[in-house]
Amino acid sequence: MSRNLIAILRGITPAEVLDHAAALLDAGIEAIEVPLNSPEPWDSIARLLDRHGAQARIGAGTVLTVAQVQRLAGMGARLVVSPDCNPAVIAATRAAGMESWPGVMTPTECLSAIAAGATGLKLFPASIIGPGGLAAIRAVLPPALPVYAVGGAGPDDFAVWRAAGAAGFGLGSALYRPGQTPQQTAAAAAAVVVAWDACAR
Repeated sequence: MSRNLIAILRGITPAEVLDHAAALLDAGIEAIEVPLNSPEPWDSIARLLDRHGAQARIGAGTVLTVAQVQRLAGMGARLVVSPDCNPAVIAATRAAGMESWPGVMTPTECLSAIAAGATGLKLFPASIIGPGGLAAIRAVLPPALPVYAVGGAGPDDFAVWRAAGAAGFGLGSALYRPGQTPQQTAAAAAAVVVAWDACAR
């Protein structure tokens, strides 16, 4: 079963990334990003692609430049997630055949991202915009365009966000915090999957 969930492993190190990724995949979360402001992120991404690239959508978060996009493309990554809406980054990502998930907050940013070819939108930070804000913005967006709530949306309020028009979620601290064990990640991932499956029926 494919779930519209992206795990954000912010702060992960190369030495631990494979164990935590395995916990996520075993639970049923098949998309993983390593933010580029994590320790040695390129090493972590390379290890993930080598071990799990065939079975999971692996990529980077906090992608800010075309050069970073090109490096990810050369590695075989599939996901490019950004905190901002940069048309050049979006266009380069799509030209390389990767998914582009730019960060947006306003209708102007949403429509600019769509015009640049974004795969979907990362509503960020979701905690500021809220489900009501998403519902209002959703009214002017293409109905089939996926919007993921990121930054403040979690398993406790999946249903509320889904009702407002969220197609999925990017999850950071709800799944992983630096220093936690793979067993803790597995437990968090299991809870997230249960919550997702309950509201996706």
